[in-house]
Amino acid sequence: MQLKPQPPLIVHHMAALDSSPFPPNSLEAVRLCLEADAPFIEIDVTALAADDYLLVHDPVLESETTGVGEVGATRADAAKALSIKHQGAATSYRPALLSEVVALFLEIGGRTRLQIDYKDVLPMRDDEPLRRLLRLIEPLGGRVLVSSGADWHLRRLRTLASWLDLGFDIGFYLDYRQEPGDSRQPPFHLGAYGYHDDHILAGRALQEPAAYLAERCALLLRAIPDVSTWYVSYRMLARSLDDGFDMTAWLHRAGVKMDAWTLDADKPAAVAALPRLKAAGVDQFTTNTPRTLAALLKD
Repeated sequence: MQLKPQPPLIVHHMAALDSSPFPPNSLEAVRLCLEADAPFIEIDVTALAADDYLLVHDPVLESETTGVGEVGATRADAAKALSIKHQGAATSYRPALLSEVVALFLEIGGRTRLQIDYKDVLPMRDDEPLRRLLRLIEPLGGRVLVSSGADWHLRRLRTLASWLDLGFDIGFYLDYRQEPGDSRQPPFHLGAYGYHDDHILAGRALQEPAAYLAERCALLLRAIPDVSTWYVSYRMLARSLDDGFDMTAWLHRAGVKMDAWTLDADKPAAVAALPRLKAAGVDQFTTNTPRTLAALLKD
């Protein structure tokens, strides 16, 4: 099914809003975005020991809270006694629970959708965390989308919930990095075409870059075909255009939308890439500066 071009949506990264007084991923930040009628709010969630999920990006509490230890070993009541850390300093706000975000969405209503970026990527002993997630978010129905780079979790979620909207971040398999980045983060190898890619096709440049990219995308689409949206870094999209491959158009022919992340108005490289990505038909732009980026898209 060929997707028709639509005006791009803005996705508020970690419930961001320009000059927001609240820390990322906080319940207060989510409320502010809802009251501003944001089209799409993205949050990060990591499974607690039982019952709920915590709005944090990393698997350890000390990264984003005043706590210490694994998020997965923490109970909800203990998590609620902590404070969020932002830019290295403790704030007066506590970390939010996913159940609280769902309740807030239901309370305020409106057209805003919720993207839950599922941060637990390691294989699980059983389905309990995924079933827990589905139980928590089911009241939102079509207003919710779950995204992940862990295609094994996405496939299992599809089996458990045929109704659920899913999104796939391809960054574990194919990425473009202008700087070396974290060597512990997959893909681990810089391939012959200039992309980080651990697949054997990246070992030697034996075809045109556009043909290589098309083949890699086809393999990734077969890995998890039943998703509505791909999430791809804006640098990856810009580089693939340089190499003659329009990944957005390719996805649209497969009936899948494209989200480019994370384009912030204070990043010159992101602002420079924006006109090309808009012209390519990118469907969504994830950003920490949603109002400023929306104004740039109108220019």
